[in-house]
Amino acid sequence: MDMSDSISEDGAKALTFRQKFARTLALFLPGIFLLGFNLGTGSVTAMAKAGADYGMTLLWTLVASCLCTYFMINLYGRYTLVTGETALQAFKKHIHPMVGIYFIVALTLGVAGSVMGVMGIVADICYEWSKTAIDGGIKPIWFAATFSALVFFIFWKGKTHFFERALAVIVAIMSACFLINFFIMMPPPIDILKGLVPSIPEVDPTAKKGSLLVIASMVGTTVFSGLFIIRTTLVKEAGWTLKDEKTQRNDALVSVTLMFVISAAIMAAAAGTLHVAGIKLTQASQMISLLEPLAGPLATSIFAIGIISAGVSSQFPNVLMLPWLICDYRGLERDMTLPRYRIMVFLISLLGLVVPLIGARPVLVMILSQAFGAIILPATVLCIFYLTNQKKLMGEHKNGLISNLILIAILLFSVLIAYMGFQGVKARFAELMQATA
Repeated sequence: MDMSDSISEDGAKALTFRQKFARTLALFLPGIFLLGFNLGTGSVTAMAKAGADYGMTLLWTLVASCLCTYFMINLYGRYTLVTGETALQAFKKHIHPMVGIYFIVALTLGVAGSVMGVMGIVADICYEWSKTAIDGGIKPIWFAATFSALVFFIFWKGKTHFFERALAVIVAIMSACFLINFFIMMPPPIDILKGLVPSIPEVDPTAKKGSLLVIASMVGTTVFSGLFIIRTTLVKEAGWTLKDEKTQRNDALVSVTLMFVISAAIMAAAAGTLHVAGIKLTQASQMISLLEPLAGPLATSIFAIGIISAGVSSQFPNVLMLPWLICDYRGLERDMTLPRYRIMVFLISLLGLVVPLIGARPVLVMILSQAFGAIILPATVLCIFYLTNQKKLMGEHKNGLISNLILIAILLFSVLIAYMGFQGVKARFAELMQATA
């Protein structure tokens, strides 16, 4: 065998490896997309606050939320595997067209608030971080403009597979940062194990908010209605059918497992530093100034990169939400290169500049967007309960008794969380009114 044959064989092996890796990655891209969608600055803020205020005692809440999310992802995905219909198409066809429009409007309002809040928090984080290198720091508006432009540039490429692969890289960076920080700042392992036992930490009687509101925010950022509706679109676009049911379950399992691991790592980082020092958290940007004296500049920088990656990873699906929902509802191909969609995404991207421009409080904006999510969740559970119990739609795959009992439990849980979230928002507004009076 001459040298040229050996080189060609090595090249063929390398090509085969790349092809196998690409095929394996493609199996999990829908799940990675959902992970990037769900784990944003809202999740970081909720988990960091839970860790700072209550240590690891609320870890069980994260476990319960992730189990609910896994069940709902699977149920919505299975509906599409059986019927070939996405969620919005099913709502429009089998329930009422106004139900589909309700979800489009409610999710768009929530996403609009999220776009503003996410970029506001990312800009604040970068501003605080830049102070460590530049006297006075770089103004938040420049960071907001830079990251908004980056998200729009990725969108401009137009193909869903490019979106998913770009998001996979960002999610990988985010995951690595938070996991590294976990090992740097983790609390004692016994505290982590104790957190798996359900308990409600003692609420400070002088506070208008307590552990119940923190629990509501943790659930609201994890069990997200938009996640389940977009899931059906991704399953259909992947071309999966009933023979791919195992692939669909594995993909959902990978997504939710990573969701739990990363969220728990964020909580543990705050618990191992801020909670030990008796410092409570009111917004994500505090993590930069508070963590450095406790954990050192390296850990602080890694955490900042993780938050920025989380913000960008969630911002990207956020700006795509409205055009994707419209295409889904109307049964059109998701061609994001069309001028009307590019204009739509450009205008939504500009919302990311609002908070830095007017000097608003990004955390308050995030709370408002999460309130919309809490309100829409019970309707999301009710709709899939109705659809998956229709014999004419699901055939032999119609829900069994156990699935229905789990759905009822999730429905009751979602109503409770919606109420808690509503009361929390009322309390927050009451505080703001008193502060400005």
